Amino acid sequence: MGAQTEKRKQLFLQRYEEVENNDPEGLSARCHYCTHYSSAIIVASFLVRLEPFSQTFQMLQGGLDIPERMFYSIKKEWESASKDNMGDVRELIPEFFYLPDFLLNSNNIHLGCMEDGATIGDVELPPWAKGDPQEFIRVHREALESDYVSSHLHLWIDLIFGCRQQGPAAVESVNTFHPYFYIQKGRQDNKDPIIKSTILGYVSNFGQIPKQIFTKPHPPRCGSKKEGSSPPSPTPFFFKLDRLKIPAQPFKELAGSPVGQIICLEKEVVVLEKNQILLSSLLSCFFSWGFPDNSCAFGNYATGKNFAVSENLCDWGETYCAACPNPTTVITAGSSGVVCVWDVAVSKDKLTRMKLRQPLYGHTDAVTCLAASEVHSLIVSGSRDLTCILWDMEELSYITQLAGHPTSISALAINEKTGEIASCAGPSLYLWTMKGQLLTRADTSCGPQADILCVGLTQRHEWDARNVIVTGCADGVVRIWRTEYNRTQLPGPPEEPAPPGLDGAERDGNVTGSWIRYVCGNL
Repeated sequence: MGAQTEKRKQLFLQRYEEVENNDPEGLSARCHYCTHYSSAIIVASFLVRLEPFSQTFQMLQGGLDIPERMFYSIKKEWESASKDNMGDVRELIPEFFYLPDFLLNSNNIHLGCMEDGATIGDVELPPWAKGDPQEFIRVHREALESDYVSSHLHLWIDLIFGCRQQGPAAVESVNTFHPYFYIQKGRQDNKDPIIKSTILGYVSNFGQIPKQIFTKPHPPRCGSKKEGSSPPSPTPFFFKLDRLKIPAQPFKELAGSPVGQIICLEKEVVVLEKNQILLSSLLSCFFSWGFPDNSCAFGNYATGKNFAVSENLCDWGETYCAACPNPTTVITAGSSGVVCVWDVAVSKDKLTRMKLRQPLYGHTDAVTCLAASEVHSLIVSGSRDLTCILWDMEELSYITQLAGHPTSISALAINEKTGEIASCAGPSLYLWTMKGQLLTRADTSCGPQADILCVGLTQRHEWDARNVIVTGCADGVVRIWRTEYNRTQLPGPPEEPAPPGLDGAERDGNVTGSWIRYVCGNL
């Protein structure tokens, strides 16, 4: 992290050469870096907007730091660690690649005011992030997962855990730190209280080099390609619909019933009737509801026959929807407005248990649709009361409410990769975060029968910008949507004329506006 530029590298080399190596274990020992790349205070300073790290930071720091030294700008941190500050060799923490929340001051923690009076709030992002922490994380993750990083990963391992961590190879790689940062035998038994206290102080305040694991060069990642040699990933079929061949015969026809669920398994595509959902592909088992007596049934989709009937649902009114996040859990809801979570056990076409785990109360009208994700421990219920409620699947407790829908909720979906939630009400399509923050909405009206009946989200890599939203509408058309960012002009002072050859959109610092994520025209 230290030698980001050739100029900076030369400064650290100069520091190393200027120090006489008379006391290799003392305070004035020869090294390239007198500070460390990872410590408790570094982690807490990056995560200061989240608890419990806000309290941790204040405990370690003795209160909040000077506002100008707080983490408030990506640009400021990068310039500090890459050129301005010789004592700043911090590495990025994992949250930079998966957690946009740490960039937002959602808890409204008072972090102080700058000399110009500006209050420190959310972290200032680079222009390419378009003002959206999620986009910042997505692009960062895309870079982390790139072929370039994969092909160089072994070199990083050599520096941190391997053969270039210590000794002559570390000197050659400009990778030596103060001796007190290294784990060495006998140090903990040092009888000199001053030296012992100094060493512990260094470790507590600056961090410690991890234990060396490898003594030989680490091999490159299996299958990694040299820079520039990786072929581009194939374009998803839905970006080339004109080349899509329509089969002469239907893939499957159901006798006298609408299609209720389509699931793509590893070796087959399962198509179930309305009011049926797959419970277990291994057991070929499905769960069904909607019978006149409000009972439910379990069946084998290979044979198409029910093997068990349960009357447990009868006390909860008419069932309108269900979800099965795993083979032992069934979630139902309907006219009562109550979401019921059931424990079930099925073995060899036999139902051995169906027990109510807990009813979830919150809606004021009938629940019309459900979605559940075991990966994110999340249940989402949509209702005629014009709201969706997010529930914690593990704690079976209320999280938050998604309000603002114009009519009854007709369809829900959860992206297993990102946790984003799609909700539909009439022709309106909404996209939310797992915490209930609205990302974007769109009116997808394309005619008189534009109401959305079902919705799905593609499950490509979470950093892939080509993920799309798929809707099925009452007019019989499947539509595919993508999201983009559009710069929206906000009221502000008059702009100066743009220099020749430079349009307004390219003047990142001079345009008064904000980037808005929106659902653009269907594909």
